[in-house]
Amino acid sequence: MDFDRILEKCGNFGRFQFVILILYGYTNILSSLHYFSQTLITFTPEHWCSHNDLQGLSAESLRSIYSNITHSSCTLLEGVVNGTAVAAADGETCENWIFERENGYESLTTELQWVCDKSHLAAVGQSFFFVGSVVGTITFGYLSDRIGRLPAMLMATLAGASGDFMTSFVYTLPWFAFSRFVSGLSTDTMYYLMYILVFEYLSPKRRTFGLNIILAFFYCFGLVTSPWAAIWIGNWRHYLWLASLPALGVLAYPLLICESAQWLLTKKKYDRAVQCLKWVAKFNGRQVEDSVFAEFIKHYREKVNEEQKLTTHEDTFMGMFRTPRLRRFTLTLLIKSVIITLSYDVINRNMEGLGTSPFKLFSITSLNYLPAGCTILLLQNIIGRKGMACGALLVGGIITTVTGFLIAFLDPSENAVLLAIMIGLGRYGATVSYDAEIQYAAEIIPTSVRGAAVSNIHVVGLASSSLAFYVIYLAKFYKPLPSIFISCLMFFGAALCLTLPETLHKKLPENLADGERFAMNESCLYFPCFHKRRESLTKNDDNKSET
Repeated sequence: MDFDRILEKCGNFGRFQFVILILYGYTNILSSLHYFSQTLITFTPEHWCSHNDLQGLSAESLRSIYSNITHSSCTLLEGVVNGTAVAAADGETCENWIFERENGYESLTTELQWVCDKSHLAAVGQSFFFVGSVVGTITFGYLSDRIGRLPAMLMATLAGASGDFMTSFVYTLPWFAFSRFVSGLSTDTMYYLMYILVFEYLSPKRRTFGLNIILAFFYCFGLVTSPWAAIWIGNWRHYLWLASLPALGVLAYPLLICESAQWLLTKKKYDRAVQCLKWVAKFNGRQVEDSVFAEFIKHYREKVNEEQKLTTHEDTFMGMFRTPRLRRFTLTLLIKSVIITLSYDVINRNMEGLGTSPFKLFSITSLNYLPAGCTILLLQNIIGRKGMACGALLVGGIITTVTGFLIAFLDPSENAVLLAIMIGLGRYGATVSYDAEIQYAAEIIPTSVRGAAVSNIHVVGLASSSLAFYVIYLAKFYKPLPSIFISCLMFFGAALCLTLPETLHKKLPENLADGERFAMNESCLYFPCFHKRRESLTKNDDNKSET
């Protein structure tokens, strides 16, 4: 009796799964507030070098006065003559600025005046967030396979919240960099560790529905509301309190849910695995005889003994490189993670200079998470995981290419609505690709190394996020260049997906040996929807020949 059968007897979509999905939703809200807080606290509004002659003037008047100055935001004035700005002598620099704040919102850059010759300070500090993400993802991914999914997730969440809370008290670059490093330790590690925990307790038939609908609704809620919450609070320091303090709620998780029984089995902790399954059965109102659990444990003991005779290696992430098929799958997943994460970050963070308030644009285009989740829900169980991953990257690449050329040739102030729609569509394609990739990778990777492997694959993608600012900077040379670069990556990623196996309606691998044998002899052009159609046509032909 394997795990899927015993879980079915204990309940694989009952009250316990409902509770764990709600907690997964809460984690998604925390993750969205945390991951994009760095974007919201460093928005830089339009600004001009301060001068006594400019005090009390409107933004329109300031733009008119500065119309003859090339670098209006950083040019010190000697004065204003006949409504025209007169630049000061070379070598003199600004010390104060006039900011056109969004509804009075005080960001980090406006409060600390990290603009012009200090504009790099925020970027330097924020780069430590990505350094922390690499360290944290490796560390908590390792811990998730050593001490368990639940404690590693709790530690990651509290680490990220601590970093955000510390950031709200800083005034200097060294402390800002340190606090962002601590914040980056969790990045969205809290999210994917909770994802794995839910994944391992859900019925295979319910995974797509439960994981993607919850993700779409709650993550979308966090993203859509966070810009308005920032504006309502009015200060980046207070906003970070809002983003960090709710993380204390995860301390209640161990009172409601238990450790992954599937992970406990891979660590030969059979008694604890049975305790967790009995807790699930009790929560779901199921009666399961002790003899059933005894048969279940006997099955796994025999399986482990047989596998120990065949191999002396302990399952580790590096073990996935020992055999040819798993090595190919792992390398493909690593490259695909870089492509998807970099594309996702560039598209989601490029919100300024598009003719619309970046707060409003970020909030409105975040609504794409709902249709993105519904798209995965409706199509992934029909066209398969591979078809979903490949198709999302292909469509996303096309949308990104079109958006880039529209940005290049249209005036943002006159075409703000059209550009907002295209940005929303671009975020939609990137979101579908990103969310589909997580489930696909988790299903291909064997249970015994799932935590570490998913984290390592994820961390390679996160490391590539540090290149996002450089990709966006390519627009200085040619406006559509970032979009062209990202779309080329997405097309390449779509082709890579064809080399991976399909996981739909298949028993997922539990160890490395299962992973090497998984989907053996499957064609790279195998898609479940086409395969079913061929089978039905073959059956119809056979029936006709018999009659």
